[in-house]
Amino acid sequence: MTEPSTLSRRSVIKVIGGGLIALPISRMAYADGVMQATHGSAAGMPGTALFEGMAAPALNDPDAMARVTVGSKLTLKGADGAAKSADLSYQAFFKTGDKVPSKDGEMVVAGGYYDIHGRPIMDTSEAGISRQMFSDCPDGMTLLQPIEGADKAALGVTGNPVFAVVQFEYTSRNLAKEDMYGRLPSPIAVMTFDQDPNTGHLKLVRYDNVDTAPSHGLWITCGASRSPWNTHLSSEEYPTNAFAWDEDEQFLAYIANLYGDPEAAKDPAKANPYLYNHIPEVKVAADGTGTVTKHYCLGRISHELVQVCPDSRTVLMGDDFTNGGAFMFVADNAEDLSAGNLYAGKWHQTDGKGPGAADLTWIHLGHATSDEVETFAKTLKATDIMERVTEDPKDASFTKIPYSGKTEWVKLKPGMEQAAAFLETHRYAALKGATLGFTKWEGTTVNAADKKAYVAMSYIYKTMTDGSTDIKVEGPAAGAVYQIDLSGGVADDAGRAIDSQWVPIHMAGLPGMTGEDLAEADALGNKANPDKVSNPDNIKYSEDMRTLFVGEDSGMHVNNFLWAYNVDTGATARILSTPSGAESTGLQSVDNINGWTYIMSNFQHPGDWEKGLHDKVKDVLEPLINANYADRYAAQVGYVAGMPRTGNLG
Repeated sequence: MTEPSTLSRRSVIKVIGGGLIALPISRMAYADGVMQATHGSAAGMPGTALFEGMAAPALNDPDAMARVTVGSKLTLKGADGAAKSADLSYQAFFKTGDKVPSKDGEMVVAGGYYDIHGRPIMDTSEAGISRQMFSDCPDGMTLLQPIEGADKAALGVTGNPVFAVVQFEYTSRNLAKEDMYGRLPSPIAVMTFDQDPNTGHLKLVRYDNVDTAPSHGLWITCGASRSPWNTHLSSEEYPTNAFAWDEDEQFLAYIANLYGDPEAAKDPAKANPYLYNHIPEVKVAADGTGTVTKHYCLGRISHELVQVCPDSRTVLMGDDFTNGGAFMFVADNAEDLSAGNLYAGKWHQTDGKGPGAADLTWIHLGHATSDEVETFAKTLKATDIMERVTEDPKDASFTKIPYSGKTEWVKLKPGMEQAAAFLETHRYAALKGATLGFTKWEGTTVNAADKKAYVAMSYIYKTMTDGSTDIKVEGPAAGAVYQIDLSGGVADDAGRAIDSQWVPIHMAGLPGMTGEDLAEADALGNKANPDKVSNPDNIKYSEDMRTLFVGEDSGMHVNNFLWAYNVDTGATARILSTPSGAESTGLQSVDNINGWTYIMSNFQHPGDWEKGLHDKVKDVLEPLINANYADRYAAQVGYVAGMPRTGNLG
């Protein structure tokens, strides 16, 4: 948004350090981006709420570009007309690499890596140094509703015990500065907080790692969401090509580190690509410990994040892939993802301008239980399921399909439909005629009251703009958020009723959440308009605030931002800026935890310099970011904080 001329950039930007104690946004009925709206307040009285955005930080204040910066404001007006405003701020729970308390008083490394046997993975890449590997990439985070039976005394809590789950996508590099992306098993942990009932402030009192061995370890855990039944739904991103897994150096390094044994990468039972890129679910117990179950029946795709609809059965999924698809899963039973039907969408374009619009129809891929697919995964190889060649075989029994930005020809082997649907989901969906042309379909979230969904299409280019698939839109490369209409009474490609009232039927780009490419980079180096969203990634919707929150993962903005978008007015407000080169992650909007509202927010890989984007700022910002974040090895986990209770406004 454009800031009012009466406010200087300095007056609206406030840099918040990790040690500040700040308050969360209070429970309220609704809030909006930059326009006032009147609705019932939390106390049942009329009230209004207003987000005021911040300016983008610039080099005249380099410190603001080199750490989390919050210069936004929230104003609440009570029933008597009295208004109270407060600056929003950022509260960090920890930096990764910090020592934090675990059960029994043990101190552990936040974001620290462990192998499948529970042994710390040590970084010995630099001669004479040995330290536990830890992540600079915290990603999906889920603040849970209060769990019945939590014992305050046993947990070391004096106020309200509150739990959250946080996962770590990868680490960027080792001490020798070698690339470590995807080469380590992803840690996932339960955080126990002491919530002050008077202020809502969350204090970390425990951090307990979740044992991932029952799920064969986790790989590249990215976005996450909270299920309607109060569990953490994780993700595994970027599937390795099962036809060439033994040539994938990254995957083989992951397996070697997971098992703490280089020989494991030579064992097909352990180095099994079909055991990964599924949906892990973490359930937290009243004692603050977590258990993980991996669901294998939601399709093996590049899971960015899943969103379960209010029926507790319909699952809408992101697929962060080139030649990605629209996928939906309908569980057989509510609150149980262990069995159901998998569908892939087909795009029927109705508008090609900008990000475009289309009607969606759905192709049934198959039904399976998680146990069935896990058995397939352990007993079948890719060549058992289908034949695949990369050059035209001049054989009509093969079908030409797009796969990961390239062209392949595939032929299904007899009786392998179910295995193909759930283990070779991209290829099988394309074979069945679904649209495999999306480029980086990231987060997905649902507006239950309006029966809408929103998806972040991080980049709109390549297979979305080149006419190689059903999709042929203009862009922008800076991406857009799409709004999706949801409906019941929908049939699949065979004319069978889809047993859901939450089926996507139409999607179109939101003008207020569409990026704008710049013909030439601006004075700071931005390649996309910094006053508009660019390359949206994390996305969450607040029912109470009628607000869509969108975090960026942009290769076109010098700093990435967190935005608030009012779905009624279309107004936008920039509410947070991450350190330059960092991605905004861990986003979650939580409308009511013991009467308080929270906006959870992490960032990852600060100072991830991109040539051509950060050239004008790197020399100034690099020493600051190195000082703030342990020479770029650390990142932060925390939340946006700010206002007292709405009821205090009178």
